[in-house]
Amino acid sequence: MHRRKFGPALLVFLAIILIIILWIGSGMLGRDTEAAAPVKPRIPVVAASWSEARPIDRNLFLYGALQPRNSIVLRARTEGLLQDIVAQGTMVGAGDALGQLSMDDRAARLAQSQANLASVQRNAEASEQLANRGVRSDLEAQSRQAELEAARAALEAVEIDIQNTTLRAPIAGTVSRLILDAGSFVARGGEVLEIVNNDPLLAIVQVQQTEISNIHAGMPARVQLIGGRMYQGKVSFVSPVADAATRTFRVEVEVPNPEAVIPAGISAEVTLTVETALAHYISASLVRLDHHGQTGVLAVSEDNRILFRPVEFVTADAAGIWVAGLEAREHLVTISNGAIAADEVVEVRETPPEFSLPEAPQSPGIVQIEAAPTGTGP
Repeated sequence: MHRRKFGPALLVFLAIILIIILWIGSGMLGRDTEAAAPVKPRIPVVAASWSEARPIDRNLFLYGALQPRNSIVLRARTEGLLQDIVAQGTMVGAGDALGQLSMDDRAARLAQSQANLASVQRNAEASEQLANRGVRSDLEAQSRQAELEAARAALEAVEIDIQNTTLRAPIAGTVSRLILDAGSFVARGGEVLEIVNNDPLLAIVQVQQTEISNIHAGMPARVQLIGGRMYQGKVSFVSPVADAATRTFRVEVEVPNPEAVIPAGISAEVTLTVETALAHYISASLVRLDHHGQTGVLAVSEDNRILFRPVEFVTADAAGIWVAGLEAREHLVTISNGAIAADEVVEVRETPPEFSLPEAPQSPGIVQIEAAPTGTGP
């Protein structure tokens, strides 16, 4: 039996096959080793800035009109010809004479009443003396006394009627309108002129139901007139009942006007500070929603974990927004690469200047929904 011999060509071929097998096997082993090696997690990098809360006023802006505190139409208490009347625009004090009605026959009636009183008084005194002596009855003396009281009342009526011919100011103020001119006949109860007292003035506004619980008498108010003039006032009246048509509440703000330089009827903007709260001024781009749909911002804890902080919108301007509900000092995330979730550990870096938090304005405030103008009527 003959053995088969391997030639050189076959040996070379087998050697090549062996090398290929070894090369493939070494690659697979290396791959298995790499797959089995643990992968080190990558920590997200965020930029953050410190934000300090500031107290801001929550202001309620309302629109209305200034009205006089007192406005009275003077009526004649007796009749007669209007002989004299003050000029329109005259400033008067309470009790000052404003006009004069004609006396007519009042002087004659006064003299007659005085003479009648004197006669009746003598008769009454005589009857009383006779009654005391028993010459006349007490009933007659009492009748004479009744006549005396009637005569006194008649004289007093004439005197009051004469006093009423002088028209006097019931309040201090300015004669704003003359209804009758001198020479006109005035009936009893007829309108003669109007007096307006502009110190103080009242700014009348309407407050919505959602804000009326924050308004109370005595709270300070700022009143700005057309042209920019600003005055300080205070709430003097809050209606306890809502208007049936608008469901708003009438509020009166008292504005001092000692020199009467502010005219009544002018439109006014009334600002009431209803609350002071702590808020942060941030960029609107930092606000996001969590998986529950709650509005908030991302902050970083002391151990570099992401915190979702719910916030309440306060107000906004062109540069940023004011939000409440945060701590007095917060480390807020300004830049993040990709999505990050609450409680995730991150690497924190300082925010580049061009992406830092906006600078807060000097005089922040909250603009509420404004009531419609109330006009000039009460």
